[in-house]
Amino acid sequence: MKSDIEIAREATPIPIGEVAAGLGLSPDDIDTYGKYKAKIRLDVLERWKDRPDGKLVVCTAITPTAAGEGKTTTTVGLSMALGKLGKKAVCTLREPSLGPCFGVKGGAAGGGYAQVVPMEDINLHFTGDTHAITAAHNLCAALLDNHLFHGNELDIYPLAITWPRVIDLSDRALRQITVGQGGEGVERKTRFDLSVASEVMAILCLATDVEDLKARLERVVLGYTRGGEPVRAKDIRASGAMAVLLKDAFMPNLVQTLENTPAIIHGGPPANIAHGCNSVQATRMALKLGDYCVTETGFGADLGAEKFFDIKCRYAGLVPDCVVLVATIRALKMHGGASLSALKDEDLEALSLGIENLEKHLENLQWFGPPVVVAINRFPDDTDREVALLRERVGAMGANVVLSEVWAKGGEGGLELAEEVLCLTQGQPKPPFRFLYDLESLVPDKIETIATRIYGADGVDYTLEAETAIDRLTELGYGSLPICMAKTQASLSDDKAKLGRPRAWRLTVREVRLSAGAGMIVPVCGRMMTMPGLPRHPAAEGIDLVDGEIVGLF
Repeated sequence: MKSDIEIAREATPIPIGEVAAGLGLSPDDIDTYGKYKAKIRLDVLERWKDRPDGKLVVCTAITPTAAGEGKTTTTVGLSMALGKLGKKAVCTLREPSLGPCFGVKGGAAGGGYAQVVPMEDINLHFTGDTHAITAAHNLCAALLDNHLFHGNELDIYPLAITWPRVIDLSDRALRQITVGQGGEGVERKTRFDLSVASEVMAILCLATDVEDLKARLERVVLGYTRGGEPVRAKDIRASGAMAVLLKDAFMPNLVQTLENTPAIIHGGPPANIAHGCNSVQATRMALKLGDYCVTETGFGADLGAEKFFDIKCRYAGLVPDCVVLVATIRALKMHGGASLSALKDEDLEALSLGIENLEKHLENLQWFGPPVVVAINRFPDDTDREVALLRERVGAMGANVVLSEVWAKGGEGGLELAEEVLCLTQGQPKPPFRFLYDLESLVPDKIETIATRIYGADGVDYTLEAETAIDRLTELGYGSLPICMAKTQASLSDDKAKLGRPRAWRLTVREVRLSAGAGMIVPVCGRMMTMPGLPRHPAAEGIDLVDGEIVGLF
């Protein structure tokens, strides 16, 4: 069996200008980065603003497991399959982070014969967007500490500074640090977050245009004065320089699939510690350029999809036409208690228990309104009886199960799924759509709604620090912002050990952070960290450059 990287290297990509031309873009509409990558210029959206939007298809998944689900692979494969059926489809993905790539998770460019290329570039430095975000974020941090050093004209309280520093690598030693030691500034404690968890990343992904980008950067709250007033990036005159560093990064990136279907990859906030969606610019561009925009949201539907609906759709005015819920029978058996080593064996009992996880996600998605199809990445060991059980349970909830083989067959293996998507969307008006909560509800009420209705918790418990933060943010006028939960991706609960559909548990909110520029309140739940650590044997140990070729990346 060929590896993903072997398959990618055997691909025959076409020059990116040809991909762009297939979308109706001229050479003046793109800035090329080598032969197979380009950025799409922002004036395309303005010029084509009156063109009708294509259909918006959202790909999400069950709670992830070590068995794998294949959400990105399905997103890519579905776009290729729609192309085979004569539709101009564009898939939109998030940019991978170097942290997970060199740590545990690995790459994020699809798999098998449903990949985007150039895969190695996409998973490494790509077009430099994340580096630009890192620089913009840390420039603001440097200007903040410089302001303290040169007299602190704004009377900023050093112990009330909330703006951390960021780096695009997993490094647990940076979770708590002290800066300004040795007389080189005002000594204070702070932290590093992963670059993709930066509020600057969220701002880049949620901004609707350059002016909105600049306005959001100005609103970023860095900390508080001794009198308790917020200190914003505009107060230390940082936002303009930050916008300059993001000028090119704000343009979406155009690449292609193994079958030369266009793919727009832009922005990479993770769904467990941020809002988990690619940029508004990428999605809008795909909706104008194609008949179908097939977009991916991060991790399970409890995280990426909920945030797509309640945060991204609110700010961008989007309404999905249908949702694809991705799962594997292997992963469902893990949720039902089967061990990783026993997943090849038929186990109807474990599958039956594990399907409860899928049922919870399906129930949640149906509540929002758009029609849902369940896509099962078929493995050779999946038995007919297991498939029949799955079809029966999902059918009882009013949805269809479609088997997908895009990993092994590319677009050809996704034709059944593509036909189901066409059936749900073609010739249909926009489906009914509703948000989970009213923005004007109290912050604790919004948090509890997410916890009880989406996660299945019995209620929410707050630390004193979290309660105090909510009260303070409400007093400052931020109480009407949407909620972006930071929670483990490995469980519907805040405990990664609880698989399946946990019952009789309560969500713990440890702290509450403000992302005023992005426009959201971030409750941090359970033991969730915004700076991951590396495992005992990180992926980086096996990565090398041999005779000019990268080895061990996948």
